[in-house]
Amino acid sequence: MLMSRVLAVLLLLAVVFGAMTGRMADVALAAVSGTQQAVELILSIVGTICLWSALMEVMNRSGLAAKVARALRPIIVLLFGKYGRDEQAAEAISQNMAANLLGLGSAATPAGLRAAKRLDELARRDGVPPDSVLLLIVINTASVQLLPTTVAAVRATYGSQNPYDILPAVWVASIISVAVGIFLAKTFKRVWRDK
Repeated sequence: MLMSRVLAVLLLLAVVFGAMTGRMADVALAAVSGTQQAVELILSIVGTICLWSALMEVMNRSGLAAKVARALRPIIVLLFGKYGRDEQAAEAISQNMAANLLGLGSAATPAGLRAAKRLDELARRDGVPPDSVLLLIVINTASVQLLPTTVAAVRATYGSQNPYDILPAVWVASIISVAVGIFLAKTFKRVWRDK
């Protein structure tokens, strides 16, 4: 609801300033060309997301996702403690992490929601606050990306000759953001528990 109001205000401002400056033709042209560019961008991103989402589904059906879950299990247990040992939670968390590693935030969302639901169930069962859910949200939001496929698709759409030349910067930035996020989440958990 808020975004529709923001959009309405922006459109109104564009029309008002276009009328005040005598550039209504430019405003109309920008609206038409902008919508065309938006559709082209969406189609290119959707194609990339479909490809990698299909790959994630193949991983699930072939059992590769379970192997990835086993490989990530030590990290998941380190981060989520006893809840990381729960089979359902660990599998959903690993799928979420794998999708994020491929830069597929949209494909990571369903697994992240399953993981959050399971972590919340486990925390409620134990009668403790769902700190593990908050940690999952931090990790999911910051997410280390090995292949930023969505960003690369946008760059390719806009004519980048080498859309993946951003990899080193993405790796450094995402590793730092995840490390800082985990550190802050763990620190705040200790601080609030001590009060």
